[in-house]
Amino acid sequence: MATELNLTNGTVLKKGFIGFSWTTFFFGFFVPLLRGDWLWFILLLIAQWFSYGFASIVMAFFYNKLYTRKLIEKDGFIPADDYSRQLLIMAGIYKD
Repeated sequence: MATELNLTNGTVLKKGFIGFSWTTFFFGFFVPLLRGDWLWFILLLIAQWFSYGFASIVMAFFYNKLYTRKLIEKDGFIPADDYSRQLLIMAGIYKD
């Protein structure tokens, strides 16, 4: 089960996630597509093609953390509240 986090870059508020991704498990490469995460969309599409869908099961364990880390490190988002900050620190994604 994924835990939802609030992330902001000053003007934009986005949801980040930590934990198992049931949406990736069931819908595979459509999740990164709908989130606008083009790199993981392409990689997961190719991986699913060659693994006959097995890649969705594996990526379900990792995708939420990868997506949240990308928002923080590359897109400049920071935790919007103390709850989100504490969860990110515990997950090893965010350092104060």
